[in-house]
Order: sequence, then structure tokens, then C-alpha cells
Amino acid sequence: MTITRRTVLASTALAVAPMAGPALAQTASSAPASTPAQGSGSRQAPGFYRYKVGDMEVTAINDGFAQRPLEGFVRNAELPQVQQAMQEAFLPTNALPIPFNTLVLNNGGRLTLIDTGNGDMGAPTSGRMMANFRAAGFDPAQVNTVVISHFHGDHINGLRLKDGTAVFPNAEVMVPAAEWAFWMDDARMNQAPEGMKGAFQGARRVFGPIANDVKRYEMDKEVVPGLTTVAAPGHTPGHTVYMLSSGNDRMMIMSDTTNHPALFVRNPDWSAVFDMDADQARATRRRLLDMAASDRAQVAFYHAPFPATGHIAREGNGYRFVPVQWSPAV
Repeated sequence: MTITRRTVLASTALAVAPMAGPALAQTASSAPASTPAQGSGSRQAPGFYRYKVGDMEVTAINDGFAQRPLEGFVRNAELPQVQQAMQEAFLPTNALPIPFNTLVLNNGGRLTLIDTGNGDMGAPTSGRMMANFRAAGFDPAQVNTVVISHFHGDHINGLRLKDGTAVFPNAEVMVPAAEWAFWMDDARMNQAPEGMKGAFQGARRVFGPIANDVKRYEMDKEVVPGLTTVAAPGHTPGHTVYMLSSGNDRMMIMSDTTNHPALFVRNPDWSAVFDMDADQARATRRRLLDMAASDRAQVAFYHAPFPATGHIAREGNGYRFVPVQWSPAV
């Protein structure tokens, strides 16, 4: 066929002409119905994310978040400095949304849970851990070991419901010996400021019924295969970080070495209001962030945006958290 100006004009006219006939005509009555927005109270899809460290399968389980007023949150920085850091991270400048993330390690079918979330004791926007845990295919009765990093409520309250029910009935519970010695000491509780007494009482609520069975671990010990404890004091007296090793891969599980990385990875010398010994916490933070950056080891944070895993890069006088690229395959 010879292409001429006439054939081009004819085909163009055909392309733009309206098409008649019931099969092709679309009326207002046959148009798709509009879909209303779900609203601010709607839930996201279940918050779990799996990845591998060597041969170990790791599942991050989100427990929601809590809002914390920004004023007074960083004890050694002026509010405008903190607001500037928040603005640079595209976060609100009046309140900090603090995420909560637990980890499940599956080592040949043996399940280890690291920290337990808020349970039914936290903010209304938290307490999502168990729903997400079940959505990930886990049953609390299948958990073999629960390893606790420290005794703050957002890490231990998920071990026992308000009514006293044990959430993981078949699990061995392992805690840092230094944390136990501090928080379970009656003399320390009696001498504590009024604002701290609730934390002492919370530890007793959770651990009291199983006190004789709780296993207390020391630092630099392999508590379950592939998981070694690393001393990280300052946030609390016995605050613990973990090194997860499998094959040639390693991941540092940072616990609360930092709170939100947008503030405390970028500014490691800042002190969060939750750090019990601010100077020691700063020294610990710098040491561990520097180790992670030097070793190029993967890291996981309790309070980073979900799925809360990535790497640490040096940047100026601080560091930068580089999240992993999300993958649809484990």
C-alpha cells in the first residue's frame, strides 16, 4: 500500500471520530462508582517484613507508634535545633512519632522473639504487635525463647496482658542480669524518684509471676544460636544490643541505642529524655554506630521507621541511616 497524504488524513479522521454502538458507548449509569477515601481511622495492611541474615530468617513486626511532644525530648539541644532536624527529615516539628518494632528470628524452625512491644498497655496507636505477629503466620504458643533488651515498658509489656495472662506460654524468658539487678531491687525502687516508681512496678507486674524461671544472661554470651549479647549501657543500666551472625552475614540489633534515627543517628551526642545516664548513653551510641559504619554491617533499630533495618554511613560529625531497599522476595 502506498502511503499518501490522503490516506494519512483518512486514518487520522477515523482515529478521532466518535465510535457508535452499544458495546462501545459508555453512559453515566455504566461508569464505575467512585470509591470513598478510607479516612484517618483506617488501618494499614499488616505490618510485618521478612528478610534473611545468612541462613536466618528475620521478621520485623510493627507494634504501631506513639506521639511524643518534641519540646523537652532532647535534653541537651535547644528546641529550634531539634525542630530543624525534624524539618530536614520531613517530620512534624511539634511532636515526634516514635515507631515500635520487634523482631522474630526463625533458625531452623526455632523461634526467638526479641522484645515484646507494648501489649495492651501502650498508646492507642500502639499495641499492634500481636495482630501483625499472627498475620505473619506465627502463633504465640510456638515461640521458644523471648529475649529482652531492657525493662522499659514498650519492650516488656507485651509479655503479659493487663489481666495477668502470659502471652507466650511456652517460651523461655531471658533478660540482662544487670537489668534484673537494678529494676527488681526493692531498695532501689523505694529510693527512686516518684516518676520512676511506675517502671519498677511495671517490671514486677511482668516478671513477678515467673521470677523463678527467668534466665538472666551476661554480656558477650551467645544466648541462642547465632545471637550474641553486646553491652550497651546508658539508656538503662543493663541495656543490651545483639550481634546476629549466620554464615558470612552479620546484623547489629541496636535496641534503644538511638531513639528515632532522624534525631540520634544524625546527632549522636544528643541525649533523649529516656536515657538514664546521658554521658554513658552518648559514648555507647558513638561506639556502636562507628562499629556498624566501619564493618558495613546491617543494623536493626527498635524505634526506626518500619521495617527499621538498613546500614549506617558516616556523615560529618554524625551518621546517616540508610534504609534497606524493600524487596518482594525473602
